[in-house]
Amino acid sequence: MRIVDLKIEDVAFGGKGVAREQGKAVFVPYTVESELVSAEIVREKKQFAGAELVEVKESSPHRVEPQCHYFGRCGGCAYQHVSYEHQLAIKWRQVRDALQRIGKLKDVPMRPIIPSPRQYAYRNRITVHAQDGAIGFFRRDSHRLIDIEHCPISSDEVNRALAELRAQPYVRDGHYTLRASASARIFSQTNAPVADALRDLIVDLVPPKQELLIDAYCGAGFFAKALLDNFERVIGIDWDKFAIDAARENATAKETYIAGDVEDVEAAVSAAFTSSDVQPRALGTSAATTMIVDPPALGLSANVRKAILELSPPTFIYVSCNPPTLARDLRELQQKFAINSVTPLDMFPQTAEIEVLVHLHA
Repeated sequence: MRIVDLKIEDVAFGGKGVAREQGKAVFVPYTVESELVSAEIVREKKQFAGAELVEVKESSPHRVEPQCHYFGRCGGCAYQHVSYEHQLAIKWRQVRDALQRIGKLKDVPMRPIIPSPRQYAYRNRITVHAQDGAIGFFRRDSHRLIDIEHCPISSDEVNRALAELRAQPYVRDGHYTLRASASARIFSQTNAPVADALRDLIVDLVPPKQELLIDAYCGAGFFAKALLDNFERVIGIDWDKFAIDAARENATAKETYIAGDVEDVEAAVSAAFTSSDVQPRALGTSAATTMIVDPPALGLSANVRKAILELSPPTFIYVSCNPPTLARDLRELQQKFAINSVTPLDMFPQTAEIEVLVHLHA
């Protein structure tokens, strides 16, 4: 393998710096744009190459000292070497660039990124792995474990749970989810203050006095229950029956939660109207219908995109944890929808992950 000097031009989604060498893109982790670095080429393809950082010869003013001594070996964090303000700038730019490049959106109505009140000690849940006596996370770009005693981006309660797990005389190989509280084991956002900011933003965007809310991928009803006063009827759909059970526990008469496949969202919504005077046809014609989707990283399937285009709810909110799949979906949804605003949120400081809320109208 050869060592080359590179000028970092940008930081790509995923956290790696981008340089050019003989016209080919070279990706170098733990670098910042404008830096001059020495790097070893370790993977070379026809269109791009991968490299490992050897030395920072000219440092960016945004470079800082990482707070975790596992940083650079653990695969969890990508940006501890970057000041927090610049992390926000990088993520904002990555969202815009993905929507322009993949989504073919020209004038993206970007809003400022919403920061996390805590840059460390914010995670209320982690999943660690145990194998051959080691307990921790996977190494970067590897399926090998690195033994972790303390995770600086996790809360004190989570780190106490990690210490208790490590103190056990025997830990069976497997995966262990450690939580800050012993609440119901259903999906919830790992950064509570930013999740609350996301919920509050959605509440502000949804018009008042609506007839129907369709909350797809609703989980335990985090968004739906905050919007009850805005709607005459609320329908939530999720494949996770435990989350749906939690949503049903304190549901009002106006709420219906369906444990089912979001793939068949039209059938699920129609089923919710079987004992109602409101007809399913109103979904596509009522000016007082709102739909929220919060899919996993894979984004919306082709079937779900088709169903959304057919339903064409006048107010449509898309919450994404993966800008590239978001951009792909928006490229198709532009057939019926216009984008009002795009708001990134930093749900996961120090990592390459980005949460995005897009507000659209039909």
